[in-house]
Amino acid sequence: MVYGNKTFYYGTGRRKKSIARVRLYSGSGKVVVNNKPIDEYFGLETLKVIVRQPLNLTETEGKFDVICNVVGGGVSGQAGAIRHGISRALLEYNRELRAALKRAKFLTRDPRMKERRKYGLKKARKAPQFSKR
Repeated sequence: MVYGNKTFYYGTGRRKKSIARVRLYSGSGKVVVNNKPIDEYFGLETLKVIVRQPLNLTETEGKFDVICNVVGGGVSGQAGAIRHGISRALLEYNRELRAALKRAKFLTRDPRMKERRKYGLKKARKAPQFSKR
């Protein structure tokens, strides 16, 4: 896609309740999440690694600047959503990366969701304390 005079590749990623809209611009490898640098947005190093996994796998780490807007869910779900979005955007950039991304399972939308609460229970499966009398 072209926005103004800049070309970018777009991908939408989802995980749990999080939705990430990711754009890849050619650049130096900067990652910006909700207008904050990745180091400022994600505290844990593991989450930063999760976000950068598709770029490391396809050896495009220093090639793109990643700009993403992410809403909903917690930080772990958001990191997974960004990873999914980056993977889809990389596919738009080069279809030949599909085999590697698919093998690493970065293109699969993780179907695991929070289970709904059932009546008579305190949470999805937690029952009130049992008492004989």
